[in-house]
Amino acid sequence: MCGSFSASVCGDDGVRFFRAVCGSFSASVCGKIAPLFLPRCQWMTLMKDFLIAPSILSADFARLGDDVAKVLAAGADVVHFDVMDNHYVPNLTIGPMVCQALRDYGIEAPIDVHLMVKPVDRIIPDFAKAGASLITFHPEASDHVDRSLGLIKEQGCQAGLVLNPATPLTCLEYVMDKLDVILLMSVNPGFGGQSFIPGTLDKLRQVRRLIDESGRDIRLEIDGGVKVDNIREIAQAGADMFVAGSAIFSRPDYKAVIDEMRAELSHVKR
Repeated sequence: MCGSFSASVCGDDGVRFFRAVCGSFSASVCGKIAPLFLPRCQWMTLMKDFLIAPSILSADFARLGDDVAKVLAAGADVVHFDVMDNHYVPNLTIGPMVCQALRDYGIEAPIDVHLMVKPVDRIIPDFAKAGASLITFHPEASDHVDRSLGLIKEQGCQAGLVLNPATPLTCLEYVMDKLDVILLMSVNPGFGGQSFIPGTLDKLRQVRRLIDESGRDIRLEIDGGVKVDNIREIAQAGADMFVAGSAIFSRPDYKAVIDEMRAELSHVKR
């Protein structure tokens, strides 16, 4: 059901339908060929127990398309976008045009957009149109979290919440039914290259219990300070999707470090 094929659909409803039930394919939308990218049924569920998502914040922006293609060829699963506005967090990074540029370059892997902006609703449709597969945001950055999650879903993307190190878990209580991903920050957001906050392990265990008790298919993503020497412990605490920036892009051989991460993850029992 989730193979790679071509389909002819017309309108946004058709696009959302094929995103919801099919794999990576090209669709003719009202006569225009448009790339559609790996949806939840393939990349969130059927691909692997563990997903590695390099953060392009640490990539070489002078040759971004080549660098992203290289890290995907090395075995990465997802492209992670860190979007910062110099308002919600003290840094300024990239917007929808970069996402669109990667799609135009030929990047077909899922793009995981982490919004560190306030407010969030204004920019969600722009990233969806630019080719985002998954959009996550911080509850502190939205006046109406439920509505923001609904907006992401309406745009045909998967949706998630991001919890800062000090953000309590209570914000998850009434929106679990709308979540495809819960992203825990294991550093304070704003800059790459920071060290993992050890207390995040207990938080991971708590969120994993919440997910398991809910019976829902929700990925548990971790972002910040993830490296070869701690990825096994992080996975044992419950994470199944790992954002790694400098740990991958600072190495000359991306495949070597991703293979090392996979080797560590192979010891984790699920």
